[in-house]
Amino acid sequence: MRLGIIGLPNSGKTTIFNALTGSNIETAAVSSGQFEIHTAVVNVPDERIDRLSAMYEPKKTIFATITFVDIGGLDKGISQGGLKGQFRNELQQVDGFVHVVRGFVDETVPHPYETIDAARDLAIIDGEFLLSDLVAIENRLQKLHDELRIKGKKAEPVVLPEIEMMERLKAALEDETPLRDIGLTADEIKTLRGYGFMSLKPVIVLLNCGEELAEPLAYPHQNTFSVSMQGQLEAEIRALDDAESAAMFMEEYNISELMSSRVIRMSYELMAIHAFFTVGKDEVRAWSVARGATAPEAAGTIHSDLQKGFIRAEVMRYEDLIELGSEAALKQAGKFRLEGRDYVVHDGDILNIRFQTNVK
Repeated sequence: MRLGIIGLPNSGKTTIFNALTGSNIETAAVSSGQFEIHTAVVNVPDERIDRLSAMYEPKKTIFATITFVDIGGLDKGISQGGLKGQFRNELQQVDGFVHVVRGFVDETVPHPYETIDAARDLAIIDGEFLLSDLVAIENRLQKLHDELRIKGKKAEPVVLPEIEMMERLKAALEDETPLRDIGLTADEIKTLRGYGFMSLKPVIVLLNCGEELAEPLAYPHQNTFSVSMQGQLEAEIRALDDAESAAMFMEEYNISELMSSRVIRMSYELMAIHAFFTVGKDEVRAWSVARGATAPEAAGTIHSDLQKGFIRAEVMRYEDLIELGSEAALKQAGKFRLEGRDYVVHDGDILNIRFQTNVK
């Protein structure tokens, strides 16, 4: 999973990137249109992995991960004529956005629009994405109509349904409605994924606060979360060398858990993804899988051969294993299950995949 951190210049995107990833990228005031990319992979905090690792004492413990990409250079007017070049490439490659909106006052870091107005800043980038999608759809409609004119009735079965869909999307965008709000079906979303529409991607709106933590911004859209975070403070805590110093710092500021950890877990939920586990003496590992995935699909995230040759899944529930204390006790209690191809994997399932080798 890959999430893009976006926002206007001097909104504190790189500070948030540092807070989320533990990086130490230099932060400084920048001018509009300055394109810059930073990338880091972070573990998804999950105490279940810690407990399973303590139980099995494996050689390796591997958490699920998220890739965060700090994408600089977005500003008003960037979508005129459609997003182009590096901007579009980077934005299309991410699965969703962490949209950083400035809520702090700092005279040494000038705001590009002089005043602090979080709702205005949020609307600027949203408007650019709506415009970018509208331009892309208009271009696509032009190509579809050209194809229909050249190929005639032969093209109608394929072209007409797509034209109908694109016209529906266009009408929504002209009404300033993001595509994630219009009730697309799962099949329609899958069809549209290749177009890289910006307003279709899920979003975490993150209000970057200063010394006082403000209420999150109201953002009544589908597939979105809204949070507030003291970015500079949390970046400084993440930059500390040892856990004891970080704990003292957090106690001083009355912080029980870093918001950055919650945002990382929230990213998982945003993308409709959850975790299943594999366990053993060699490795305890969390795997990411879409909600609703079947056992063979989950097996495929481990290795494609496991999905091709899938026979059955041996399934334990994490809660049952922790409660009963061992696999042997779990089996004795009748809570060790064998599941077939139609089984839908749940968050916290512990799977062992039985499969046939050499299946093509």
